[in-house]
Amino acid sequence: MKDEGAAMPTITVLDSTMYFEDAGAGTPLVFLHGNPGSSYLWRRVLPHLGAPGRTLAPDLIGMGRSGKPDVAYTFDDHARYLDGWFDAVGVDDVVLVGHDWGGALAFDWAARHPERVRGVAFLETILRPMSWAAFPAAGRARFTALRTPGVGESMVLDRNEFLDAAYTQAVRTPLADADLAVYRAPYPTPASRRPMLAWPRAMPLDGEPADVVARVRAYDGWLAASVDVPKLLMTFDSSPTLMIGPEAVDWCAANIAALDIVACGPAGHHAPEDQPGAIAAAVSAWLDRHGLRAPWPAPVAG
Repeated sequence: MKDEGAAMPTITVLDSTMYFEDAGAGTPLVFLHGNPGSSYLWRRVLPHLGAPGRTLAPDLIGMGRSGKPDVAYTFDDHARYLDGWFDAVGVDDVVLVGHDWGGALAFDWAARHPERVRGVAFLETILRPMSWAAFPAAGRARFTALRTPGVGESMVLDRNEFLDAAYTQAVRTPLADADLAVYRAPYPTPASRRPMLAWPRAMPLDGEPADVVARVRAYDGWLAASVDVPKLLMTFDSSPTLMIGPEAVDWCAANIAALDIVACGPAGHHAPEDQPGAIAAAVSAWLDRHGLRAPWPAPVAG
């Protein structure tokens, strides 16, 4: 249950706790961050979405202000704790908005709980299994290093390079020190940084890791078949750090059902830091265009 006496909104999930932002009323709009972020990623998006709508933004397990249980932080671990969070909060008929691994978790959750999903919006996320050759060139050397035993540990656990690079190099405008401090605060020790290292090692490249490839293929099937669930792809330009370029946009148009595509301007991979207003406007217009803020129609008797 939710801890009403805590100084921050946390809820018990499995053997740990998860922090989440929660505001407004109406259709639940669940915003999922990626690596190495937290719900702080959405701070300049959520206030501009309009009403009605209940906005919820959890910190993934082991990240942000959520608990750090002794798990491996595999995709399966994150999905398991996220399942627990959805059940503990008790939301249904949700609209999901996901960035980076948050988008992959949104797709995965929707594919496994199709009866609980009203729509899915996404940006800069994992769309399909990839090959190293197709991986964005700007990040190939870094991800190769991150996945190399010993090298990745030095980069992430010892020197915390991955987090600092995310918000100084994978954005068009490096973050101010005060904002960087918020992102850094949950990771004061090498042990606390393990989730940030596990994520790049989960990237589905050349068939590995097999369990993640299987999950991605499963949610790709749902994305193609779910013709009754509106979807929104937000695209960006002008940065070599982007994961979703023109070829990936074309793939989405051909393989994702009921898809709207909206260009949101220049941004780096961590686009909510660069284009929060454009993202809020795109999501808000899409919600209204598809009637996603309104309650489901009542069933017709007989």
